Amino acid sequence: MSGRLRTRSLPVFPVTAEPVRPGVDPDVAPVDHDFAEAGPADGPRIGLVTLGCDKNTVDSERMMGALVGHGARVTPGVDDAEVVIINTCGFIDQAREESIDTILEACALKGSGGVRAVVAVGCLVQRYKDELAREIPEVDLFMGLTEMQGLVPELRRRGLLPSSPPPVPVMERPLRILSSSTPHTSHLKISEGCDHTCAFCAIPHMRGLHRSAPIAELVREAAELERSGVRELNIISQDTTWYGRDLRREAVRAAGSGGTPEPTPLLPDLLRALLDGTSIPWYRLFYMYPSGITPDLVDLLAREDRIVPYLDMPIQHGSDTVLRRMRRPERQATIRDRVAALRAAIPGLVLRTTVIVGFPGETEEEFREMLDLLSEIRFERVGAFPYSLEEGTPAADMSGHLSDAEKRDRLEELLDLQREISFEKNAELAGRREMLLVDRILDDDPDFAAEGRTRGQAIDVDGITRILAGPGLEPGAMLEVEIVDHLDYDLIAQVSP
Repeated sequence: MSGRLRTRSLPVFPVTAEPVRPGVDPDVAPVDHDFAEAGPADGPRIGLVTLGCDKNTVDSERMMGALVGHGARVTPGVDDAEVVIINTCGFIDQAREESIDTILEACALKGSGGVRAVVAVGCLVQRYKDELAREIPEVDLFMGLTEMQGLVPELRRRGLLPSSPPPVPVMERPLRILSSSTPHTSHLKISEGCDHTCAFCAIPHMRGLHRSAPIAELVREAAELERSGVRELNIISQDTTWYGRDLRREAVRAAGSGGTPEPTPLLPDLLRALLDGTSIPWYRLFYMYPSGITPDLVDLLAREDRIVPYLDMPIQHGSDTVLRRMRRPERQATIRDRVAALRAAIPGLVLRTTVIVGFPGETEEEFREMLDLLSEIRFERVGAFPYSLEEGTPAADMSGHLSDAEKRDRLEELLDLQREISFEKNAELAGRREMLLVDRILDDDPDFAAEGRTRGQAIDVDGITRILAGPGLEPGAMLEVEIVDHLDYDLIAQVSP
């Protein structure tokens, strides 16, 4: 890391999280958590603070399930906690700094006598464990992603969890403890790691190569989430289209030369199994690389109403020369082809993408090429963020790094363009009837009774729908509404009679 990890010089901020706003990438911003406590009343109280993306949220919820299954009380806060666990993020400088701030804050609580132990886990620890241990010796335990299976045994060895297992059968222990303020919406992480070698990304350094989870385990997890009240399940991974390809490679390798490999499932097979194994009404797909979107997948999305007509398809840039330097697998032609196929097959499809501005060497002409492509395709949703240097990545050693001011100016121009597109797309919805999932009731708002989202609005990363007073409004309810007005990103609706 060569000095890029700052510790003692950083200010210490409260351990809080901010929700993602329109125009922000979900891999960058922390996730909102809001639940009180889970687990036996007499168990040791463990505060688990989650930083980073929705993949980290899933990891934390699995940790909470394991901790509760072994006798702990868990909470996303640190008040009165005997043990504080911080699930860190190491994606960009801002996320690393927030992780370190949070660790130092927890150590300060330990120093005041209220906390017995501080544990740091996750992406940042996976990549910088030795340096963190040298810089912050007050932390009792560091565990990277590859060590997480040892968390419960290590806590028990240190006397921080009960030494004898609680009287709860293994099959009855929760897989996850939902930690969101909107427990009717959750995420299903279908794979870990990434095989791509994008020049700007350090994810493979932290999470390793792509590994698909078995279909049976994912269906079981989805079914448990449904029993917990989940009505919308967001399918996530580093590249969701890549699901099963590692299993297919292993099957070919096992068959040897001349042999016939055993059939292995791919993403369409997983989606069919999830649809058959649950009755969750909304499935939503994220992180779908354009090059991995196959005709079979398009046909499935067009046929299945429970897979909402919404697709998150990150392109990262719109200039072929920049995409080549980024080591992305797509070019403009592939992006155009997939968008055309999807929109032709799926009426009313909402497409979301993410892009990076200010990649090393990005010229004014290349930036204009990206704006032109965005103007041409007119994605309904765009998350944009400035390039952030990631140590150890090929892009870090490239020439032509732009100044922060240049990146900020280009980001603002791109967001201005997308704001206009979003406003016009929202205007096209006026007068339409849409199914809506209610997220929260607004007790103190004089104008609106509730907030929710249509099928075209993903939680945290897109706009919301503000709902006028009407019957049936409660969190988790699905209602038909009429769109009566719109803003740049948000919609205004009334419950249909």
